[in-house]
Amino acid sequence: MSSKERALCQIFSFQDCKTSPDPIFELPTPGLTPTASPIVIDNGSFQTRAGWAIPGAEFDSPRLLFRSVAARSRGAARSETQIGNDIPNLEPLRWLLKSQFDRNVVVNFEIQELIFDHVFTHLGIASEGSVDHPIVLTEAPCNPLHCRQMMSELLFECYRVPYVSYGVDGLYSFYHGNNQRNIHPPHTGIVLSSGYHCSHILPVINGRLDAGNCKRVNVAGSQATSYLQRLLHLKYPGHVAAITLSRMEELLHEHSYTAVDYYEELEKWRSPSFYEQEVHRMQLPFSIKVPGGCVSVEERQERRAQQLRRLQEINARRREEKLQQDQERLDRLIAVQELLDDGLLDQFHKSLVELNMDSAEELQSYINKLQLAVEQGRQKLLQSDGTELKMEVSELEHPIDEGDGVALMDTDFPEDTLPEKPANVVQPMFSVAEYHQLFVGTERLRCPEILFQPSLTGEDQMGMIETLQYVLARYTPEQQEALVSNVFLTGGNMQYPGMKERVERELRAMRPFQSHFKVTMASQPALGAWYGARDWVLEHPPVGGAAAEEGWISRQDYEEKGGEYLSEHCASNLFIPMKIAKLVPTRAAEPSITTQVSTGAPATVSMVTSSLTTSCSTVAADVSVVTT
Repeated sequence: MSSKERALCQIFSFQDCKTSPDPIFELPTPGLTPTASPIVIDNGSFQTRAGWAIPGAEFDSPRLLFRSVAARSRGAARSETQIGNDIPNLEPLRWLLKSQFDRNVVVNFEIQELIFDHVFTHLGIASEGSVDHPIVLTEAPCNPLHCRQMMSELLFECYRVPYVSYGVDGLYSFYHGNNQRNIHPPHTGIVLSSGYHCSHILPVINGRLDAGNCKRVNVAGSQATSYLQRLLHLKYPGHVAAITLSRMEELLHEHSYTAVDYYEELEKWRSPSFYEQEVHRMQLPFSIKVPGGCVSVEERQERRAQQLRRLQEINARRREEKLQQDQERLDRLIAVQELLDDGLLDQFHKSLVELNMDSAEELQSYINKLQLAVEQGRQKLLQSDGTELKMEVSELEHPIDEGDGVALMDTDFPEDTLPEKPANVVQPMFSVAEYHQLFVGTERLRCPEILFQPSLTGEDQMGMIETLQYVLARYTPEQQEALVSNVFLTGGNMQYPGMKERVERELRAMRPFQSHFKVTMASQPALGAWYGARDWVLEHPPVGGAAAEEGWISRQDYEEKGGEYLSEHCASNLFIPMKIAKLVPTRAAEPSITTQVSTGAPATVSMVTSSLTTSCSTVAADVSVVTT
């Protein structure tokens, strides 16, 4: 019975983990690879992960894991910027934090440059002016050409890297998961990826992303965190300052779950026994103050003596400061009076003006007053020790009642004004610890539910499953069967317990009767993109024949084809070049030419004019097709 009660009253405490600065690693041994080792950077909107793409157990995990934020005070130097784990606690600097992302797209390339500096420095790259290592970088699905152009310009122009490869984080994780399950390429399936700012539905057909049917849902981890914070602010208005975003992220990661049937799960929470068993009590930090009634008379007298001694020290310090100020002002006034005695009238009158005085008589009056004040201050300072000692002794000898200075009860009131309570009545006790507890009940499942019902937070858009159904409806039945046979869940916001079962239930309700489908959760949803990028690099090194060059952008490609160029591969976006159509103005026919030429010429000129008109119309038709 006691163990059951302890289970029902289990209390959790916030970890409030503090990060430590990242160490600076050494470069890998050059003998491991014949060329420069590639660097894999998963440039996530919540966390950046970076490491080496080198075979071996020593390099099979990312070396660096840190939050994708930077903090720099206004007017501070670039070297004073704190990056990621250099910030031990994010909450005091929350108003200074800046990210390179707007949702899931990189737009602030100044912060992105600081992130790259941090990565390259802590990976041990000390080369001056260049990074002689190929870079594999993740980007958003359907990344805008301008953003890729700016990123390529930063890497090739600022860091002078030899090769760059771009890929989608969800597709890299899909690639890694298929390799773990020994599914041979080309892969076909549909990826449900949910990160910090956005969620995506990514259909993959024959190893290539179908960019035309990709969909984005603007609900993910950051919206769930803000929603949980708003719910607890409304529930506990007395602890608004303690309910921080960092603690809400910890609640989501450690204590939330996805309900297989949301409304059925809410009905369970109506039961008091289920509530007591499933509610998580989160203990906030607090300090216990000892009530005054529990202190003995001797301790109270000692505290009173300490207070008196502190007051004496404060008064003595103030007297000394006042005496010093008066003495300095007196010395200055006497120095001015000596100018008059020495006959320096110009300097004397100038000093009087600075002192805001009109005559020598007024100066003498101030000197007399200050001399009297200084003399009295010195006497008080000498007499203060003995006087205050007598006051202390008298205060200590004075009896201290139970009210600690509060007047005794007036005798006019009878003693039995209030009826005495029976001794067997138990008085309620106020628990300070329980007052600082957050009872997290239905919030544990309401916040992950916004991924399926964004309307809970006021978002006017479809949830992930409804969006998935819309995407599947754009394919033929045969393609739908191929896609749902490999539904892959990845991303840090997919790590809630019960997420896979929820997606399976929704697909079972969506698909035709007795149709087959398979849902797979990534082995490491948050790190799957980095592992997939590493696997891809090891299988497709940047140096080799024509096949090995697939997916890599060299410096020569950047200079010839522009910064927005993308070399496609199985985990990348599609490259759609930007076409700028220029309209060719058509010239009107000039009939005067035919009238002024000799015999035989009009036929030739008319033929040339007709051919020009035909070609111009053809160009105009082509331009109209491009622009539409």
